[in-house]
Amino acid sequence: PALVQMSGSQAQLGRGVPCLRCRGTCTGFEPHSWRKICKACKCSQEEHGLGSELDDDRKVGLLLSGSRYSALTARLKGGDGARLYKRNRMIVTNPNVSGKDPTFDTVTYEWVPPGLAQKLAMQYMELIPKELQPVAGTDGATQRRRRLGRQLPWHDQDPAQCRGLAEGERGLMEEFVQRYKAEALGVGEVALPGQAGREKDEGKAQNKNMDGSRAAESANGALESAGTAGHYRCESCRQEVPGDCPVVYADRAGYGRQWHPRCFVCCRCSEPLVDLIYFWKGGAAWCGRHYCESLRPRCAGCDEIIFSEDYQQAEGLAWHKKHFACLECETLLTGKPFSLANSSLLCTICSHSKGL
Repeated sequence: PALVQMSGSQAQLGRGVPCLRCRGTCTGFEPHSWRKICKACKCSQEEHGLGSELDDDRKVGLLLSGSRYSALTARLKGGDGARLYKRNRMIVTNPNVSGKDPTFDTVTYEWVPPGLAQKLAMQYMELIPKELQPVAGTDGATQRRRRLGRQLPWHDQDPAQCRGLAEGERGLMEEFVQRYKAEALGVGEVALPGQAGREKDEGKAQNKNMDGSRAAESANGALESAGTAGHYRCESCRQEVPGDCPVVYADRAGYGRQWHPRCFVCCRCSEPLVDLIYFWKGGAAWCGRHYCESLRPRCAGCDEIIFSEDYQQAEGLAWHKKHFACLECETLLTGKPFSLANSSLLCTICSHSKGL
């Protein structure tokens, strides 16, 4: 299926793509002119599985380019100069000797942590819930792509994907993106306890963008979380980490902290951080969506970050003034009575028609 391309020309593709949540009750994706939803079922774009894996790799490539993680990207030959995410896939072939003639079962993982030998990568995969393992053709792979769309919205980094930017706000957004790439963006590293980042930390002053309250306590990444040498605890659940099991490190947190693979989640929504991409703030890891929302309000109508200081607020939510409209009939509701149903605005007429 084709990507809903939120460009200046507003060429919107992907019509008719079924909804993954509605399971047949939606008549197919019908793009809205400015909301990031289907007009037919009101579900989000990621629930319709719009776009391709190449589109996802372009989006993540754009996110990581110009950051300290640009080595995880590559320039696409013959392309438009954009960088593509070098997503690390892994194919595992296991012999099946149950019959007379041996056959082979092949399993393809759509993503595994980069830089690992296959044995350690397989250990890592076994430590996350089976339903979240991104095996090609399974629900785990589908869930990974949905988390990519939800945690790393394209419109949080690319002004061309936005509808809510007013004249003069593009520069504010570009500055916002450059700043979070420099100060917060990170990609987790997988290694055995005590074996990550030693070369990076030795002889290097603590990065001023890291949380220095605890990270500076350990120079070799092996002592801070340990009660005694060789003992490590997960930063989240505080349970001891076996020395032969892979853990996740976040370089912006310092190499004295580690997480069980299942525990490396967003501090706000508790979702596993897709492809170990995190944003570090206040001593915790955030997904991209909730990190951005912690700095600027997000429009409950178009789902974009608001860069204007003049916006509408109600019951803890925010809207661009031009998007403070009824979800059903699109009537602007500034100065008019309204109701809120599941964070969606409704005018009194539409609210009554729904029995709310």
